[in-house]
Amino acid sequence: MNQLFVDDVGKLVLRLTLGLLILLHGVGKILHPAALGFIGGKLGELGLPHEVAYLVYIGEVIAPLLIILGVYSRIGGLLVMINMVFALALAHSTQLLMLNKNGGWAIELEGFYLFCGLAVLLLGSGKVAVRPD
Repeated sequence: MNQLFVDDVGKLVLRLTLGLLILLHGVGKILHPAALGFIGGKLGELGLPHEVAYLVYIGEVIAPLLIILGVYSRIGGLLVMINMVFALALAHSTQLLMLNKNGGWAIELEGFYLFCGLAVLLLGSGKVAVRPD
């Protein structure tokens, strides 16, 4: 099998996995916008306006769509990373060095999103994309 084809399919699998999984979080926030209250409250504690919480839609709806489609996917990966840095800082900073009850990293899901966003940023979309980069 052609190695370049395999690389591009691997990038597609990465993009679809990251994009679909984080998009579900965004859809959840669209269906249950009260979740933004928690985020806005945490931002308020930092002296930021509560309205900044709406930027979560960029990181959890717009960015995953860019990644899934392969349109400016590197920018999408960066936006996911920024979103996850905020999530870690606002809601999970006390768990950075903790394990969960099964022995896994307490923030493994957040870490997955952060580092997969980095991988998309570094690798780009591959050729199987609406707008390959």
